[in-house]
Amino acid sequence: MPELPEVETVRRGLQSLVAGRKIMRAEVRLPRIVRTPSVDEFTQELLGVTIHEVRRRGKYLLFDLGAQTLITHLRMEGRYGLYRAEEAQLPHTHVIFHLDQGQELRYQDVRQFGTMDLIPSFALEKFSPLLQLGPEPFDKRLTAKYLQAIFQHRKTSVKAVLLDQRVIAGLGNIYVDEILFRARIHPAEYAQDLSLHAARRIVVAMREILRQAIAHGGSSVRSYVNGFGEEGQYQLALHVYGRTAQPCTVCGAPIVKLRVAGRGTHVCTKCQRPPYSCTKSKMRL
Repeated sequence: MPELPEVETVRRGLQSLVAGRKIMRAEVRLPRIVRTPSVDEFTQELLGVTIHEVRRRGKYLLFDLGAQTLITHLRMEGRYGLYRAEEAQLPHTHVIFHLDQGQELRYQDVRQFGTMDLIPSFALEKFSPLLQLGPEPFDKRLTAKYLQAIFQHRKTSVKAVLLDQRVIAGLGNIYVDEILFRARIHPAEYAQDLSLHAARRIVVAMREILRQAIAHGGSSVRSYVNGFGEEGQYQLALHVYGRTAQPCTVCGAPIVKLRVAGRGTHVCTKCQRPPYSCTKSKMRL
């Protein structure tokens, strides 16, 4: 699933490609992609509107259309691409925005899990999925004290807390593994056992890694590409994720894959020593 660096990279690409462009009409080929309003209303509302700006909140993309805002989530493998109208359409093209100048913004999704919601812009602050999101990783409100205050009330793994979009918006499996490795914290550590110093290490590591990942265009671990059809390059700099049995880049010990918070989790057991509280019910190979 694209995480914050990938979605931000897509946003930047779309901003340069389609901001200021007019949607002449929209074509929906897979109705369930559009959650609200009805498909007929969706296509009617998009007739002749201008894309003013493309923004991001967590893993959501927000197309500012003036009176309306199109909110879209890529889920597992959704992607956008700009094409000439005469170019052949690739499989799994589910929504086409026919733009001015004979171009099309096409949404493709092999898994068909992506979503689109078109809502009045004045109702944006009341849109439930966005209301539930925690602060952005670079938000000044996200401090070590904020994080530790949440940790103190969570008798669950620190990985589970960091994956919770209500705590921090935009993190996913790849970057949580990388953040905890850099912070030298085992993913199965109970969140409530972590000190303020540990929370500070997580915040610092999170911002360093996300900045680097964005600068490298994100990680193309599976099928991710940006709005220009280009792969990211940060996967070449990953230290633990996807590196099972390979040597740790710091100490040389093999990276192992565990199951933590219901997710495949990559750790260096020397750099990230398992906490005493870990049990087989919480962590298993």
